[in-house]
Order: sequence, then structure tokens, then C-alpha cells
Amino acid sequence: MTEIEIRTDVPDEAADIIAAAIEGALKKQHREGSVSVTVVDDETIHGINKEYRNVDRPTDVISFPSEEGEEIIAPPDGFLGDLVISYPRAVAQAEEYGHSIRRELSFLAVHGTLHLLGYDHMTDEDSKNMFALQDEILDGIGVER
Repeated sequence: MTEIEIRTDVPDEAADIIAAAIEGALKKQHREGSVSVTVVDDETIHGINKEYRNVDRPTDVISFPSEEGEEIIAPPDGFLGDLVISYPRAVAQAEEYGHSIRRELSFLAVHGTLHLLGYDHMTDEDSKNMFALQDEILDGIGVER
């Protein structure tokens, strides 16, 4: 069973978009589990980046997998990990890229979820595979690219 806990002060519609994207990503990967999502502002995500990643700037999404490794098959308790999404960054990027906030939030949620499942984009090949999978998932949940 998939459980998604979203802690946020954004509109319910944004929370629903994020939950649907995570569910779509997990379904595409034939996975179940629970994911915790916290939607924050740029200042908060900047602080998290600085403290946990030694990155001194805000980013759009951060993933904290419950387990690390090549491929995470099934965490013992079903908890896949935490996602932190910057809502102001998502709004700004949607505007910058000329697409909807639904598309941007969905992309960030799918991207973060794939990181929780062990995907990465550190090499060109990994990046190509991960971004192709993201596109498939977004298409599958009816989100424009």
C-alpha cells in the first residue's frame, strides 16, 4: 500500500498534484511504500541544503532516501524516504520554463521519488535513463511536457 504524507501550507490542489505524481511514479516502478513530503520556502530549503548537502543555495527538490544503494528493493518498514520541495522555486521555474505549476510540481515530485528509489543522474547514461523514465511517468499521469 502506498502512503503519502504531505506537510505544507500550499493550496490543497498543490498537495493533490504532488501526491498524484508520487503515486504515478511508484506505480510505474511497481513499488509501494510511504513517502513523506514537506513543501517549504526558498529560505528553508537553502538551510537544509547547507546543513545536509554543503550546498549554499536553495534548490527545487531534495530527496532523503531511507536507504542508500544501487537499487532499493524494499525497505523493511516500507518507508522510502523524505522529499522537500520549494514551492516558490517551483512557481518561478514554471514561469521561467513557460509551463504550468502542475507540470513543475509533478516533475519535482517524480524526480524526487525516483531518487528515493535509487535512481540518479551523475553520469550521462544515468541522466538519460532517469529523464526518459520521468517523461514516461509524466505522460502516464497525463502531465504535459
